[in-house]
Amino acid sequence: MTATNAPKDRYNAVWLIFFSLGLGTLLPWNFFMTATMYFTSRLKDPVTMDADLLNVTAPAPGEVVDNRSVLEAKFNNVMTLCAMLPLLAFTCLNSFLLWVPQKLRIMGSLTVIMVVFMVTAILVKVEIAPLPFFVVTMIKICIINSFGAILQGSLFGMAGLLPASYTTPIMSGQGLAGTFAAFSMICAIASGSELNDSAFGYFITACGVILIAIMSYVLLPKLEFFQYYQEGNKGEDEENRMDLLKKGAATASSSQEPQQKTSMLGIFKKIWVMALSVCFAFTVTIGTFPAVTVDVKSTIANGSAWEGYFIPVCCFLLFNLMDWAGRSLTAVCTWPGKDSKLLPGLLLARVIFVPLFMLCNVQPRYHLPVYFHHDAWFIVFMIFFAFSNGYLASLCMCFGPKKVPSHEAETAGSIMAFFLSLGLAFGAGLSFLTRGLV
Repeated sequence: MTATNAPKDRYNAVWLIFFSLGLGTLLPWNFFMTATMYFTSRLKDPVTMDADLLNVTAPAPGEVVDNRSVLEAKFNNVMTLCAMLPLLAFTCLNSFLLWVPQKLRIMGSLTVIMVVFMVTAILVKVEIAPLPFFVVTMIKICIINSFGAILQGSLFGMAGLLPASYTTPIMSGQGLAGTFAAFSMICAIASGSELNDSAFGYFITACGVILIAIMSYVLLPKLEFFQYYQEGNKGEDEENRMDLLKKGAATASSSQEPQQKTSMLGIFKKIWVMALSVCFAFTVTIGTFPAVTVDVKSTIANGSAWEGYFIPVCCFLLFNLMDWAGRSLTAVCTWPGKDSKLLPGLLLARVIFVPLFMLCNVQPRYHLPVYFHHDAWFIVFMIFFAFSNGYLASLCMCFGPKKVPSHEAETAGSIMAFFLSLGLAFGAGLSFLTRGLV
């Protein structure tokens, strides 16, 4: 199979399909995360709400008044934990699921995710007590992140059959997933509908996007460009399998096993700085976003419409836009280099964002004073926080496989993906501490 004989990707159809599938991998989690206002509104304690209406006494100066129920207060922390732990677990299990046909893994994952969104849209119209609603929501978050991890691993494996440039649309789709979710939420708010009606339209939009991804995947095997590389790789796999059988007669399997174990450890020794750096990057990011940042209140809104737009725009939309910009910059700039000590140093320096966000107007708060009152402080912090996450973490993911020989690059990439997921899980645990200290 030679590149000169390969058919062209007419109308960039395969590229666009991989983009839509990449969008579908992270869109579900982003839609749930961005809709925190809707979910917390369903978790208010009716008893507390009635007491608040009867209580006409103004709080004393400096007195902290937290009218939130326990479920409402802990929602963001538990949501993050229920998302990241299944993501980590199924990222590790992906290599054991290769016996399941690729088509079943991808189509099955997309179908399950779409069903979850349909159920979520239906539940918008159904009255449910706060505790059962909380439990059902967390179960749904676990499901979409478990199947999202399977979908992501299968998708990158499928992209490996094609030229290397076809990994880019997956990354681009994932990078824009959060931006699309935040923009959809802003449009839902701008519609002027009640919160529940806006949420219903919001989740129906998600169903539509997942349906497009399903239809795109159905179309993919019919495209000549994809068929060419898929069939060619099947032929190569068969040849490689025959070669391995022939070599196996001359080489004892017992002597190969220690080499494979040593190889994994040897690869990690070469990339441990990049692996730990990307782990630390996402520990810091998820440790504060969204558990801390989503509770920042605008100090300039004064009851205006900006109060409703502040978090969707300045927290979710701004983070995703700047994170995507940082990821995109790595395509043209890779400073500092893969062997530079400045890269891990810059990632360590990002820990400064944890106290900076905690000292913004996060409400309610119990321990720390508000030092950065104005909305502008929060916006500036969010710009640098999100851009540095996208740029520096992407550099680590790019440099990791480049620090080893080409035949070890795939294993290095898997190790990097594991440490990225590990960072997400650590960050989810850290978020309980950071929010509790405010």
